[in-house]
Amino acid sequence: MSEGIAVRKCEAIEEFHECVQLQKEIWGEADLEVEPTTLFVVAAHTGGQVLGAFEGPKLAGYTLAVVGVRNGVPYLHSHMTGVLRKYRDRGVGRMLKLFQREEALGRGIRLIEWTFDPLETRNAHFNLNRLGAIARQYVPNLYGVTTSPLHRGMPTDRLVAEWILDSPRVVAAITTGNVEPAVDAAHIKLSVDVRKTFEREHLVEVQAHVRKEFTAWFAKGYAAIGLKADERSAAYVLAPWSDF
Repeated sequence: MSEGIAVRKCEAIEEFHECVQLQKEIWGEADLEVEPTTLFVVAAHTGGQVLGAFEGPKLAGYTLAVVGVRNGVPYLHSHMTGVLRKYRDRGVGRMLKLFQREEALGRGIRLIEWTFDPLETRNAHFNLNRLGAIARQYVPNLYGVTTSPLHRGMPTDRLVAEWILDSPRVVAAITTGNVEPAVDAAHIKLSVDVRKTFEREHLVEVQAHVRKEFTAWFAKGYAAIGLKADERSAAYVLAPWSDF
C-alpha cells in the first residue's frame, strides 16, 4: 500500500516550508498554533530529525524530532508526525517511524519519546501495539489550554510514549507488525473514539477518570503496554515494568 512512497531527511529550506504548509492542511487553517519553519531548521541543524515521506516530489507526511538529554544520555523527543488524509491507512506513518528508528540507532541513540492524548485510542493502538512503545508517565495539561479546535478547550493531558529502540519488545513489534501483551495485569477502560462520540462535558469527566487511573497505576510501578479494543470499547493493558 505504501508503494511509491520514499522516506528521507528534509534538508532544504523549501522542504521545511512544505512541512509547515502540511501542518495547515492536516490540522486545518483554524489551528493557529502552527510550528514555524525556524523550528524545523533548528531541529535539522542541532541533531534532531526532520523526515519526509514523499510520493515523487510531493510531500505526503513528515516527522519532526528534537534532541533531549536525561541523566547525561541523549534521546530524541518526536514532537510531531503528520500524514495527509489521502495517504493515511497506507502505512506512511509507520514508514516514517521505522526510518526514524534506524536513523537514531545509526547514531547510537536508543530512546525516542513522544506524547499522545490517552483518549485517542487509534493513536494508542499504533504506539503501543504496532510500534512496541510503552507509557509510564501521565502529564496533566502538558501544553496548557490551547486555541486549537482539536483540543476543544480541555486540558491537554498526555501520556509519554517511550520507544526503547533496540528492546526485544520493539524488535518483535516491528518484525511482526503487532505485539501482544505478554502480561495482562490491569486495565483502564474507555469507549473507542471517545473524542468523536461524546460532548465536551462528558469528555471532561472521562479525562478526569483516566487521569486518576493512570496516575495511580504508574505510582505502583506499572506501565501501559498495549490496547485491546473492539467496535465499541477499548482498554489499556498495564503490567509491572522495571526493564528500563
